[in-house]
Amino acid sequence: MKIAKDSVVSFHYTASEAGTQLETSRETDPILYLHGHNGMFDGIEKMLEGQEKGAEISAELAPEDAYGHRVEGQTLRVPLKHIQGAKKKKPKVGDTVAVNTANGVSEMVVLKVGLKNVDVDANHPFAGKTLTFDLEVMDVREATAEELAHGHAHGVGGHQHD
Repeated sequence: MKIAKDSVVSFHYTASEAGTQLETSRETDPILYLHGHNGMFDGIEKMLEGQEKGAEISAELAPEDAYGHRVEGQTLRVPLKHIQGAKKKKPKVGDTVAVNTANGVSEMVVLKVGLKNVDVDANHPFAGKTLTFDLEVMDVREATAEELAHGHAHGVGGHQHD
């Protein structure tokens, strides 16, 4: 089956900048998303469009096709309770942390640590970077009626409902 709108795609990726690996999904479950429903970067969707299970592709993506451009002045003060893992280990300046927001979890970089709050840069750590993405398509299937109604893929690597 070829990847097209309304198909559920499972893939692994590695993101690199100038030959240095920044991030990979290889140590975890593959990423799962509903193609054509704004659940993935435009650049990744364009890379995957028309591909099939087993495809291995690589492309360089400009910031606007990946994590976006940096926006100056995006500093937020976040209560420690909204930072994942902060109860076990208090973050330090320069750490990348997962912050629980109204729109889900976002990765941010710590700028300052206080007693109860942390100042973070709300830009994604990879914003403004031109990155190379290496992708391997693990599976492609038709979306279920429920996935189409919800606008996202369900299952391991996708959205989970409680």
